[in-house]
Amino acid sequence: MSAAPVRSPTLRPHRMKKEESFLGKLGGTLARKKKAKEVSDLQEEGKNAINAPMNPSTVDIHPEDTLLEENEERTMIDPNSKEDPKFKELIKVLIDWINDVLVEERIIVKQLEEDLYDGQVLQKLLEKLADRKLNVAEVTQSEIGQKQKLQTVLEAVHDLLRPHGWTIKWNVDSIHGKNLISILHLLVALAMHFRAPIRLPEHVSVQVVVVRKREGLLQTTHVSEEKPALHTYTDFNFFSPKPERDAFDTLFDHAPDKLSVVKKSLITFVNKHLNKLNLEVTELETQFADGVYLVLLMGLLEDYFVPLHNFYLTPESFDQKVHNVSFAFELMQDGGLKKPKARPEDVVNLDLKSTLRVLYNLFTKYKNVE
Repeated sequence: MSAAPVRSPTLRPHRMKKEESFLGKLGGTLARKKKAKEVSDLQEEGKNAINAPMNPSTVDIHPEDTLLEENEERTMIDPNSKEDPKFKELIKVLIDWINDVLVEERIIVKQLEEDLYDGQVLQKLLEKLADRKLNVAEVTQSEIGQKQKLQTVLEAVHDLLRPHGWTIKWNVDSIHGKNLISILHLLVALAMHFRAPIRLPEHVSVQVVVVRKREGLLQTTHVSEEKPALHTYTDFNFFSPKPERDAFDTLFDHAPDKLSVVKKSLITFVNKHLNKLNLEVTELETQFADGVYLVLLMGLLEDYFVPLHNFYLTPESFDQKVHNVSFAFELMQDGGLKKPKARPEDVVNLDLKSTLRVLYNLFTKYKNVE
C-alpha cells in the first residue's frame, strides 16, 4: 500500500502571497474609488457653490406662486423679513390706521393681503380720505368685477398722486394677486399723501424673492426693497380739522413769483440775530428742520440763554428733531405768541409753507428787535 502523498509546505506561503496580492489590489482599488468619489463630491460641491444663485432656492414658496407661465416672474417677501420687528410694526401701524379711518363703516382689517385685494376696502378707504364718492359697484364677487373695481379705485389714486411726483409701484394685477409689497407701497403712499396721524417706522427694508420660470424650472433671486422715505413722513395729522386758509396759502397758489421776496426778507431777519452766534441761514426749508436754529433764535429774540440740556444740539433721529421744534414752539408761547398753526412734524418734514408761517410770526413780533 503506497503512502499518501505529502503536501509540500512550500505551496502555502505562495498561496498566502497570492491572497495578500489580491487583497492589496482590491484595497488599492477601493481606496482609489473612494478618493475619486471624494474628488468628485468636492468638484460637485464647488460647482453647486458657483451655480447656487441660479438654482432654485430653498425659500418656501406658496403653491399659487408656482403656477407661472414660461419666463413669467412673481415677487414675494422673504419669510425671514416678515419676522423683522420693524416690518411687523409697519404692518400693524397701517392696519390700525385703516381700521381707525373706517371705524364708522364697521370694517375691520386683519390681514392686508386677504382684506384689500378685491378693492372693496380700498374703495371705502379712498372715499373716506379724499371725501369723494367713487362710481363703482358696492359688492362684486367675480374676478372680472373685482378687477374692474380695482381699476377704478387705482385710477382715482393715481390722479391724486401723480401730480405730486409719486412713482407708481403697484397695479391691478399685483394688488388683486395679493402682492404684499405692492399693497404696502400703495398704503404708504396714501398715508403720506393724506398726512395720516401715524408714525411709520424708520428705514424699513425687506428682502424680496423674485421667482422666475425658466425652461420649466423655478429660479429665485433676492433683492432688497425699502419703503420710500418712511423716516421723513411720520406722525402726520390728517384727522384734525382743516385749518383756515391764510396769506401763505394764497401766496403759494396765486403768487408763487413773490415767494422768493418773502423768503429773502425772512432770511435777512433771522440772520440779523443768528449772526451774533456766527450762524447763517441760506435755506429756510432745510436749516430750521431740526429745530436747533429755532430754539437758538428764540433765545436771541427774548434775550436769554437756553440751557443745552433742554434740547438736542445735534439731533439725529426724527423724534429728537420733533422735540426741538416742539420746545421752540413752547418758547414762542412763553414769549406771548399764539400757538403756531404749523405742527412740529411738518417743519421737520421740510414743509416750506409751515416753516414760513412759523418764521413770519416771529418776524411780525420781533422785527424791530435789535
